[in-house]
Amino acid sequence: MAIEAELKAAVRDPEGVLTALEERYGPGIAEVYRDTYYDAPDGSLMDADRELRIRTVHGPDDTRTVLTYKGARVDEASGSKPEAETRVDDEQAAHEIVRALGFVPRIAFEKRCRNYGFTQDGRQFLATLVRVPEIDGVFIELETLAPEDDLAPALAAVRSVLTSLGITDEDLTTEQYTDAVAAARP
Repeated sequence: MAIEAELKAAVRDPEGVLTALEERYGPGIAEVYRDTYYDAPDGSLMDADRELRIRTVHGPDDTRTVLTYKGARVDEASGSKPEAETRVDDEQAAHEIVRALGFVPRIAFEKRCRNYGFTQDGRQFLATLVRVPEIDGVFIELETLAPEDDLAPALAAVRSVLTSLGITDEDLTTEQYTDAVAAARP
């Protein structure tokens, strides 16, 4: 399973980062993600730092649904995890299948994203500016997929791109949106 070599950061200058992304990589794609995270009834999936998610993405030209499994972190400093993801044709059927297997929805929320896909130094990257209505601030996620033996160089490449956008190590966070949204809810 490939590792999602990813760093996430709070963005202090959203307009500056947006301008830099647009100038370097062209216009981003605005999308709204509707995420539902599932867990075992006893909480053992999330307790083991694993994720099972159904995401429906509403974009300018289409709507698509993906099923994602993320294993436990393989790098504590970045929070990078092994990831397997596949597109599904029927959102409701995917939810029914996951529930029939005994998983229960733990948290659902919306992310408003602007995505920039690009290639740099032979790597495919995805930069995403994120706003979650229930959380203050704007975040940037930058990721590339890598085999486990290439994780350190992949993360160094991710960090280099973030640095070029004005994101510092002090801006980085490993807090998950699931935890931040749960903490923001009464």
